[in-house]
Amino acid sequence: MPADVAVLRVKVHGLSAAAYADALRERLPDREVVCARTPGEAERLVRETPVVTGYDVDPAVLDDAAIEYFACVYAGTDHLPLDALADHGVAVTDAAGVHAPNVAEHAVGAVLSFARRFHVGWRRADRREWRSYQARELAGSTVTVVGQGHIGEAVVERLAAFDVHTVGVRHTPSRGGPAEEVVGYDEESVHDALSRSDYVVVAAPLTDLTEGLLDAEAFRTLPPDAVVVNVGRGPIVDTDALVDALRRNAVGGAALDVTDPEPLPADHPLWTFDNVLVTPHNAGHTPEYWDRTADIVAENVRRAAETGAYDGLRNQVV
Repeated sequence: MPADVAVLRVKVHGLSAAAYADALRERLPDREVVCARTPGEAERLVRETPVVTGYDVDPAVLDDAAIEYFACVYAGTDHLPLDALADHGVAVTDAAGVHAPNVAEHAVGAVLSFARRFHVGWRRADRREWRSYQARELAGSTVTVVGQGHIGEAVVERLAAFDVHTVGVRHTPSRGGPAEEVVGYDEESVHDALSRSDYVVVAAPLTDLTEGLLDAEAFRTLPPDAVVVNVGRGPIVDTDALVDALRRNAVGGAALDVTDPEPLPADHPLWTFDNVLVTPHNAGHTPEYWDRTADIVAENVRRAAETGAYDGLRNQVV
């Protein structure tokens, strides 16, 4: 008997397909959930199983496949053969929103770390040096959050407890959001926000509009003690412009979970600054990721069982 739900080979920093499959079994006790361990097994499961979940699916196996619904475990689906899947009548959902809690915590943690200057404290602790240093309070600061999707809004919501003024930058400012101010991506609005910012959190997707948004001119606009936190995409921040600003002490520091280039080469100058924290695209990596992804898939499987069709699904993109 073919499986009801197939989990294609997925693994993120120790979080394996087995953990994801277990999460699905808990939510779908009446379904058989099978993991693919090899490429051949993955191909067979796509051919035999109506519900498949994983990072991607090979379009070459779609012609005689039983797959009706592919649940991508990425928030983005640009890497998928969406046209081929649509042509074969396969519904597709993404995992948008599952990163919001963990990435927002990472971003707020970085802001707090720089406000309290923990990076200075760690260095002095390493040297066993008992010498005070000046920190500052986050309260009363202005934080601009570029991008007001799931992650950006979650960052703003978590900052509300710290008595800061928040400015959200989004493509359609009329949609509003939790930030106290919401502005668009036009140059005047962005630079006005940057000029007032103590912290800038980048949580936007990479688009023609956002690529290179924080360029040399933006770093000239920012106050010299402002801190940039990037949990969006590396190319949104012009790396050369950032390095130049750091060398001139024209920016207070940076916390970069994403970089351009990525991975960041070992000899890159960003590694050499005491006021730069680089993490390896790690903000979204928590075990709860699989639980939230499994919630989406299980809800959609149950919805399809009730309606008889894979349509109107949560997070549906095709």
